[in-house]
Amino acid sequence: MNATTIAQTEAAADAATTSRYTILDKEKPALRHLAGRWESLLALLLLAVFVAGGVTLPHFLDPYNLLDGTANFSEKALIALPMALLIICREIDISVAGTLALSSVAMGLAHQAGAPAASLLFVALGTGLLCGWLNGFLVTRFMLPSIVVTIGTVSLYRGLASVVLGDKAFTNYPELMADWGQGVFFGMVPRSFVILLGFALLFAVLLHTTSTGRRIYAIGNNPEAARFSGIAVDRYRLGLFMLTGAMAGLAAFLLTGRIGSTRPNIATGWELEIITMVILGGVSIAGGAGTIGGVMLAVLTMGAVTYGLALANVPGIYMTIVVGVLLLATIALSRLLRGKPARH
Repeated sequence: MNATTIAQTEAAADAATTSRYTILDKEKPALRHLAGRWESLLALLLLAVFVAGGVTLPHFLDPYNLLDGTANFSEKALIALPMALLIICREIDISVAGTLALSSVAMGLAHQAGAPAASLLFVALGTGLLCGWLNGFLVTRFMLPSIVVTIGTVSLYRGLASVVLGDKAFTNYPELMADWGQGVFFGMVPRSFVILLGFALLFAVLLHTTSTGRRIYAIGNNPEAARFSGIAVDRYRLGLFMLTGAMAGLAAFLLTGRIGSTRPNIATGWELEIITMVILGGVSIAGGAGTIGGVMLAVLTMGAVTYGLALANVPGIYMTIVVGVLLLATIALSRLLRGKPARH
């Protein structure tokens, strides 16, 4: 082998060695990327809440107290599940608390009219479904922004509920509703929490393992491209609005059974907490990203914070401040982790 051949061989080896270490398919693992996994951050936050609560509050880790505390957020979380799908689709429903109130009033009217106890669930579901259909119809038929439509309908639904109730309250609901709203399984697990876990699993399967879930993500990432690829975008949006309304009706059935009455201020302010659960769970407000697992971690985190504040005898009004801070911090942290967009 002559000198020229040897030199060429060495040069080729140097080039191969250089390319092996300088041309990478992806960036090396870094703390920022590990921390950027939303579910990891939420799991750490939830762990921190439990550690802080266990250290500072004597009865925080008591299993019976913990399970009993789940009843305070299970109805909200039931609505947060379809809300997550709706936001992934670049839509939002501000009217869920009004839908819940109107569904509860509809149950009260049906009960006063002598409807069987078992039918009240279907009255609530039907009322919620109708409210969701109206929201979706206005958005898809007239191409109106969903945030504007549902700000209007929350006033409509809440106003109708208030007009019917006036200064009264519907009470004396059937024992069946109390059994589901206040009842427990195995002597300690609230039924509403078990229902939440069941629906969380169902929504996770729907979003993450089916073609319907893939189409929801496609719509959220690029609605026009999804439409040109043959996806019935408006049909999916309408269906998700109706699903959100139906879940608000289910939440109305459980909440009304738990508190035993329908009042004019039922579920006031819930829309902010529900949307915070979804955004804190990592669902992008711009659409196209998010997981049910992240939403459930956010639900448990907010529930643990509320539970801890209640044990510490902190007035409930301070939870509103906590919710606002969590929402702002989530949006800011999400922006920091993703990095600022490059300017051209």
